[in-house]
Amino acid sequence: MAKKTPEQKAEEALRYDAARTASTKEELEPFLTDPNQAIRVVASMNWAADAEMLDRFAEDKFWGVRIQIVGHPNISQATLRKLLEANTRKRGVVHHAAREKLEALGVVFGDDGMPLDAA
Repeated sequence: MAKKTPEQKAEEALRYDAARTASTKEELEPFLTDPNQAIRVVASMNWAADAEMLDRFAEDKFWGVRIQIVGHPNISQATLRKLLEANTRKRGVVHHAAREKLEALGVVFGDDGMPLDAA
């Protein structure tokens, strides 16, 4: 991989700052598809991200983004449930973190590792 030019580094630093300081959904929107995974992580941790925006970040292929939204205070139970993996072989840190948070919210899990209720 080629080294980044000073201009590329400066542009990336501006995107980091914009992701960190965004204060509306509209300002966060471009970061859903930012090519830099780390910038998407920063955007997903932004206090301005509401439940709807976090649900969209839950679709990210990068587990680092998904694990960050689990701890976000604005995440909904529906999004946490979306992060659960029914296939036991595919479960990882995101599933376990989402389960832990749901259990703290009173959701009961069955022997299969999934919520007993169908909500």
